Amino acid sequence: MHEDEHAVVIRDVNPAAPLHLLVLPRQHIATLHELTDADDALLGHLHRVAARVAIAEGHRDFRVVVNCGAGVGQSVFHLHLHVLAGRALGWPPG
Repeated sequence: MHEDEHAVVIRDVNPAAPLHLLVLPRQHIATLHELTDADDALLGHLHRVAARVAIAEGHRDFRVVVNCGAGVGQSVFHLHLHVLAGRALGWPPG
């Protein structure tokens, strides 16, 4: 899949779309609330990785989602980006 010094990508064990990947930073950050200015480069990197893996899996159209807090569905408190593709995704989500 993808692994580098800053991030790891895995498949979601309970996929919500035909392609459902998780992009996780190696650095522990529980939620978006804990981010600092020092994390700006890391966030950019995570998004670039999300695009690369979606394209590598054959999807130029995809959605990236970050949940922040249990009330909106965050169940793992380690920041991660969901990469979803392979079916029509409605708007607004939820």
